[in-house]
Amino acid sequence: MFASYLIGLREGLEATLVVSVLIAFLVKSDRRDRLPHVWGGVAAAAVLSVGFGALLTFTAARLDYTSQELFEAIVSLLAVAFVTWMIFWMRGAARSLSGELRGKLGDALRMGAFAVVGMAFLAVVREGLETALLFFASVQGAASSPVPLAGITLGLLTSVAIGWGLYRSALRINLTTFFTWTGLLLILVAAGIFKYGVHDLQEAGVLPGLSTHAFDLSVILPADSWYGALLAGTINFTPQPSVLEITAWLLYLVPTLLLFLRPRRRKAEPAAVPAGPAAGPAA
Repeated sequence: MFASYLIGLREGLEATLVVSVLIAFLVKSDRRDRLPHVWGGVAAAAVLSVGFGALLTFTAARLDYTSQELFEAIVSLLAVAFVTWMIFWMRGAARSLSGELRGKLGDALRMGAFAVVGMAFLAVVREGLETALLFFASVQGAASSPVPLAGITLGLLTSVAIGWGLYRSALRINLTTFFTWTGLLLILVAAGIFKYGVHDLQEAGVLPGLSTHAFDLSVILPADSWYGALLAGTINFTPQPSVLEITAWLLYLVPTLLLFLRPRRRKAEPAAVPAGPAAGPAA
């Protein structure tokens, strides 16, 4: 449940911040007449995201076992690629996001109502599609349980409450710190999804070594225990992973963490040119 809650919280807050910036800009610009257009774009993005998640679930349910494993593996790898890009993008864009959105919305206001709807739609739909893709990939093997859906719903509701508090100036949080810590946790989640994607490829017969286990912790951490279920639901831990699964997990986790934790270089400011005496006319 924690993994799905984290997905809903992180992705939901990004979308909520986008919407809050757009609404605040319209209110301060005395353009409340455009608020329905923003909400229309947001609603269209939400409907498309839910439809995309339903399409993934429907497609997986209609496939045979081998094709389903292959489909889930592809979705898992795509989810890892998207969430990794999103984590690093937000790490660098968090500070300038508000200004960029206000600039784009200002341009859309000059173009008309449809441009405002389209701008709000595009600003939110990326987060929605990423949420659907990442949620589908993270809950493989738990489709019969309502817990993941409850987790992502609670995460989304929490993000809406935080976004509303920020908009009303009732909350003050350091967004850079927030996105750093949630980024670290999402890297752990993504590593587990990547490991599970490799497992699905082994189940589908694309990769070998399914029965070559790296270790067996089923006695210490049984899969049917509450703590085994907790580890499986958060980081996709399995007590009998294959050697290839563990290798894939490490190959993703270690370099990604090192890159994420690496201090960012600040742009060097141009050196000031000392002012000298004004040059007189050439003799």
